Amino acid sequence: MLRILTLCLLCNQLSFAQSAAGAGRVVVDSLYSEALENAYGESPTRAVSVYLPPTYDADDTRYPVIYYLHGFLNDHTLTPQMIDVLDYAIASGKIPPFILVVADNRTAIDGSFYSNSEHFGNWETFMAEDLVRYTDTHYRTLARRDSRGVTGHSMGGYGALKLAMRYPQTFSSVYALSPGALTVVGEYGPNGPTYQELAGIETMEDLMQSYFPKVIVAFGRAWSPNPDKPPFYADVPFTYRNDSLVVHPEVLEKWYAEMPVHMIPDHLTQLQSLRGIALDWGRNAGDRFVRQCEMFSQRLENVGIEHQAEEYIGTHTSGIFTREGRVPTDMLPFFAHRLSFE
Repeated sequence: MLRILTLCLLCNQLSFAQSAAGAGRVVVDSLYSEALENAYGESPTRAVSVYLPPTYDADDTRYPVIYYLHGFLNDHTLTPQMIDVLDYAIASGKIPPFILVVADNRTAIDGSFYSNSEHFGNWETFMAEDLVRYTDTHYRTLARRDSRGVTGHSMGGYGALKLAMRYPQTFSSVYALSPGALTVVGEYGPNGPTYQELAGIETMEDLMQSYFPKVIVAFGRAWSPNPDKPPFYADVPFTYRNDSLVVHPEVLEKWYAEMPVHMIPDHLTQLQSLRGIALDWGRNAGDRFVRQCEMFSQRLENVGIEHQAEEYIGTHTSGIFTREGRVPTDMLPFFAHRLSFE
């Protein structure tokens, strides 16, 4: 019995040692960006989480970098579950060791939409230029385009597609997990209840208790800010006068200029230069996600842009950062085949 107990203890110790040896570590850093300076209270100093693979401290190897863009309501935080999935993907051989970087893009309105806003900060510039430069300077990266990928979920999926389309000289490949804000459909459209609900909201306090109206104001602050329109300081494409819908086509055009479905014609060369493009979405994610993802994929297909697109059985948030989820089974293997690891 004593021999069995001793053997069990040794096995447990060995298992613990193997687990510890296979664990990456996360550095929580921060970065001040002049591009984010603004007069509306958004901090230009942003927290940044950097996942370093288990082998990072063993030698002087340089690693490719995957930039992960978080969703609306989220921030730079890498949860224990997310870290476990990254460790698991490397340990199981789904992808060689890599660095992953997440920067805080949560704003007073809960999301920047990774866009350059005339009054609320240039978040696109921060992500594609300042953050990449800082990462390459402070960590052992393979500091070249072919070793950089960009990905993200929901708002982050939108941002990943837009950054890849606008900065193909910086990012070589993109994988969008259930991206949102690709076009104006469903709850973002004029015939849904969102704009009527927004018309009845007069204070920031009440706005922050809503969801879809808050998203619409976040769009407006990102794509059509207006310093003469307190308290939200944004124009939106649809408003209500009494009970009548009023359309503002000049605002809608500003929004289209920042929405990937409508950006395709002006970014064909950039899209053609990418080493890989992929997106996925859950069948039960909600009408707006399914429709806009299908539209984006169809328009890419119509202009001959090779890409991967997959609808899977799931919701907008189910099965993403789990060991059986989209990150280790699809997204990370995608980058394993498209990024240069040497």
